[in-house]
Amino acid sequence: MDALLTAIFSKLSGSNFSNDVGGRIFVDQAPANAEFPYAVINIVSDVPENVFAKLGESVMVQFSLFSTSTSLVEITGMFNDLKALFDDCSLTITGYTLSWCRRSNLTTMAEDITTPEGTSLCRHWAVDYEIDIEAS
Repeated sequence: MDALLTAIFSKLSGSNFSNDVGGRIFVDQAPANAEFPYAVINIVSDVPENVFAKLGESVMVQFSLFSTSTSLVEITGMFNDLKALFDDCSLTITGYTLSWCRRSNLTTMAEDITTPEGTSLCRHWAVDYEIDIEAS
């Protein structure tokens, strides 16, 4: 999993998506005082795919995008830049060959949260990617 996360963060480095969130990209959970906007990466599942001579894994990675902007422009910009970066992308993963990276799902959510400035609407868009890799 380290090799895959390293490849993902290498792809994110210096990208428009990273700029959208000010470089605030966290694994598993954002700190309690994280400034908006930001993104969180989670490994949803990792299923071994060891069939015949193939030793591989099918990994579901979720990018959670968070924005408190009252406009949809910020969150849609984040989503569009994430798609441009990862839809059918290439990844260099040490010890593995990428078979594919496919976006499989988008779930949008919104809820009121309490911030130091008061109550605010927080948009959370969860974007799932299926990444299939094979051991080299």
